[in-house]
Amino acid sequence: MAAFGRDLGDGCMLTLRDLTTVEPLHDLVVANLDRLRAAEPWAWQDQSVETIAMHTEHLLGQYAMDRSLPCVIRSDDRVVGAASLAFDPYLGQASLGWWIDAGLEGRGIVRRAATVLIGVARARGCARVEIRTAVDNVRSRGLAERLGFVHEGTLRSAMPLGPRRVDVAVYGLVL
Repeated sequence: MAAFGRDLGDGCMLTLRDLTTVEPLHDLVVANLDRLRAAEPWAWQDQSVETIAMHTEHLLGQYAMDRSLPCVIRSDDRVVGAASLAFDPYLGQASLGWWIDAGLEGRGIVRRAATVLIGVARARGCARVEIRTAVDNVRSRGLAERLGFVHEGTLRSAMPLGPRRVDVAVYGLVL
């Protein structure tokens, strides 16, 4: 596998997620677990080092098959978040997702990481990129709109968040 890395400025980098990122990601997830559970279905699952390692191995398998680009966001070489693309070669599109440590929100780091990943999707010839987020996730919805995505609709009760289901806003960017 070829290494992936992009400078995001201000001491931040977007790099490929790998097994060396498992423990720092685990610590970061645990530190942000309450806020992640408000927006991410996966945050309701077991968040042990072992399960994060298994998920990372799965993502790296998808990367090896050219189906995803799973990344971590680093600030001064410390893992502070994650951003990824999942490719659908049959539809010619990609799905974009991200999250970052609460203490770094609002600094433009995720916007820069998302912009890099949109550029990757464009370079691969994807026709569109899609973002799906909980309707209540105002920060992610705002970022999607600032990135030029258009709200295309709402899927009712489409996302499980622990014991409840929430509506999902679907955003698209035609490349």
